[in-house]
Amino acid sequence: MNPMTSIQPITQEQQDLVRDRSHELINTAAVELGKKIPEIDIHFDLSGRSAGMYCSRARLRWIRYNPFIFAKYFDENFNNTIPHEVAHYLTHVMMGRKRAAPHGPEWQSMMQLLGSEPEITHKFDLEGVPVKKQRRHLYRCGCQDHQLSSTRHNRIQRQKQHNYFCRHCGNTLSLVQANVEGL
Repeated sequence: MNPMTSIQPITQEQQDLVRDRSHELINTAAVELGKKIPEIDIHFDLSGRSAGMYCSRARLRWIRYNPFIFAKYFDENFNNTIPHEVAHYLTHVMMGRKRAAPHGPEWQSMMQLLGSEPEITHKFDLEGVPVKKQRRHLYRCGCQDHQLSSTRHNRIQRQKQHNYFCRHCGNTLSLVQANVEGL
């Protein structure tokens, strides 16, 4: 594909198919689980490298899909991303946010209930898909340097009690330099 060519987002008809499939999976799970599960809003406003995302804030819940990645890989996302995000929603409804790990056994069980393999990420070639590139910020622990995305950096700056820890030494990551070019 020509690097100057960019993918167009999915059509309204395809969005309707994705919404219908999402709600169909929720209804199937409701029957299987014997529980009334509320409908959820579906948005096509996700950008970047993720094909889908389940979101919840307070009592609001919604699913976001990336219309560009869906356009480039519609069948794969229709068969994998939709059940993946619906399973997050169902796990949250059944277990609550604090009781289940994002891709833990409860989520895996929901994926199986929906007839899907519990896979976590996709490996798509995103050429032609508009992808925002986050700046990196240099942090350091007791054993090495770390490159944190702007999302994580901003989270630390906004919520002073929010920390990230090194997986190797266990020490808290400390800011060395914000907005490092070339990382």
